[in-house]
Amino acid sequence: MSQLNEHTWIDRSMYPFESHTFKTDVGMMHYVDEGNGDPIIFVHGNPSWSFEFRDMVKALSKTNRCIAPDHIGFGLSEKPYDWSYLPEGHAKHLEDLILSLDLDNITLVVGDWGGPIGLWFATRHPDRIKALLITNTWAWSVKGDFYYHLFSGMVGGFFGRFLIRKRNFFAKTIVRMAFGDKSKLTNDIHRHYLMPVGQVRDRKGTWVFPKQIIKSTPWLKTIWAQMDVLEDKEIAILWGMKDIAFREKELIRFEKTFPNAVVRRFRESGHYLAEENPNEMIETLRELTRQTNL
Repeated sequence: MSQLNEHTWIDRSMYPFESHTFKTDVGMMHYVDEGNGDPIIFVHGNPSWSFEFRDMVKALSKTNRCIAPDHIGFGLSEKPYDWSYLPEGHAKHLEDLILSLDLDNITLVVGDWGGPIGLWFATRHPDRIKALLITNTWAWSVKGDFYYHLFSGMVGGFFGRFLIRKRNFFAKTIVRMAFGDKSKLTNDIHRHYLMPVGQVRDRKGTWVFPKQIIKSTPWLKTIWAQMDVLEDKEIAILWGMKDIAFREKELIRFEKTFPNAVVRRFRESGHYLAEENPNEMIETLRELTRQTNL
């Protein structure tokens, strides 16, 4: 089922994929499903969508089945205004999609809010996971960390919500701030992050997430408490060291939790490694899937 004709702003040379939809309890969830072989599932964060992983899908769908969903409220998925947009709801939708497709031997790629959302699934279904690629994210309680309380309180508070609703502040300003190399965010690429949330009523997902960094503490605690079930997986951690959201402090915690993981630091990169270092991510995923296919 193709929906690209409904979105004329999409540059099809950049995002040439056929659209698929999955019916959730609150609306239609859009996803990309390209190629054959062991699946690689890409889980995005805020305010991203499957477009972020376009280079990986193009390259890796030649050897693997690449699946990249858009959370409800993001990308080409439906954006019901009366839904809560809590992260556990997004996680349940991801679980429902993966189980409906009956996927096994999964390589899971996560970053930003895709970290806790994807890792929630992974800890509940470790038998379906073969490998993990973790980019700048977290999956534990940050309650008591002033850095996150400040961000969550400001961006997730009244003033931050006003700026997001009325000025599209997250997609327009915070996205640019999060790049280590600002030249990588061209106007054409940035347009593809702005357009899905171009209307005020379509931005609810982007302003709910910041507050949930602290408000979703109980849910985050449940994820981290189960992280040991993933210790035997092939894991790679790629980290942009100029990220304004997730610092070296968070990277070190992942390193201690997964001491056998392959770790690569990118000193000049920021939050969106799929945009700033797509070739390195492709290379790492090829190595991960090669190892898991032996």
